Amino acid sequence: MKNKKNVIYALTLPLVVVSGLVFANGGIKNETEGPKKLLSTAEVKARMEEGRKKWEASPDGLRYKDWEVSPEGKKVHASHDKIRKNIEAFSNMEAVVTSVTFRRENAGSSGPKWLIVKINGEEYMMQFIPKEFEQLKSLKVNDKIILKSRSAGYSPNHPYLILSGDYIEKNNKVLFKRDFSKNNRC
Repeated sequence: MKNKKNVIYALTLPLVVVSGLVFANGGIKNETEGPKKLLSTAEVKARMEEGRKKWEASPDGLRYKDWEVSPEGKKVHASHDKIRKNIEAFSNMEAVVTSVTFRRENAGSSGPKWLIVKINGEEYMMQFIPKEFEQLKSLKVNDKIILKSRSAGYSPNHPYLILSGDYIEKNNKVLFKRDFSKNNRC
């Protein structure tokens, strides 16, 4: 029995020593490589431009470009132009709810919930996860609300400009306010 223990120790000891050397050597290599070089602003812009050009040449990019110049795409862009200053200033926009039951084709019931609103005669979409949408369950079609949005997005798969739903109030009562401290201001 003692011989078996000695054999196990004799086999384990070199393994431990070799493992230690491998890890130590790996640590030394990392230290001698030095810090990674930060990219200049020009290099970052060049890489972003290169990525954008690759995307524009992809099938999705080509479809998006076709949509952009279509009547539907032009209408969505024009609707963005109408509220751009409000988004940039994060200021109040008066809206009327036109749908609380909108659902994209082939979307499951657990998917995002959409609120469709009309601002100055143009319709806009606001997307919420089901948990967030619970706070808006009291809204009905033709309700007048005040909303604020920090951003907007285009999609050829959606009929209207998509606004971020960051703040919604009805009759001076806040129904929804996005907490930016929880998601790194996204």
